[in-house]
Amino acid sequence: MTDEERIALQQNNPLHGLKLEILLQELVDYYGWDILDTAMRLNCFHTNPSIASSVKYLKKTEWAREKLENFYLYRFKRMPRATNDEYELAPRARTFPHGLEPKEPMQLTVDSILKSQAKAASAHKERSSRSRYSRR
Repeated sequence: MTDEERIALQQNNPLHGLKLEILLQELVDYYGWDILDTAMRLNCFHTNPSIASSVKYLKKTEWAREKLENFYLYRFKRMPRATNDEYELAPRARTFPHGLEPKEPMQLTVDSILKSQAKAASAHKERSSRSRYSRR
C-alpha cells in the first residue's frame, strides 16, 4: 500500500487530526474521571485528575496513550476491531473503510467495567490452566 493510499484510508480514522487534549476532553465530558480510571487504571485518572496533567503524562507514555486511543476508538466511537494485520499498528495508524461512520458511545458504568474485567480475568485464568494441563 502506498503512502497516498494509507493517508486516504486513514482520513476515515476518528483519531486522524485529533489532538490528544480534545480526545481526552471528549471522554471526560461523556464518561467522567471515575469511569476512565476504572477502565484504564492509569494513575493520572485517579490522583487529582486534570486534563493538563493527564495530557502531559500521556504524551510521555506511549503505551498509556495507545490504551486511551484504543478506548476512544472501540468504546467511545465503537469502530470495528482491528484486523490481525493492523493489531500491531498504533491506533492512529489503523485504517477503516471509507464511509464507515462511528456509532453512539458505549454506555458504561463503574460496575459494568468491573464485571467485564472480572469476566476477562476469569477467562484468562481458565485458558491458562487448560494450557498447563495439556502440556503434561
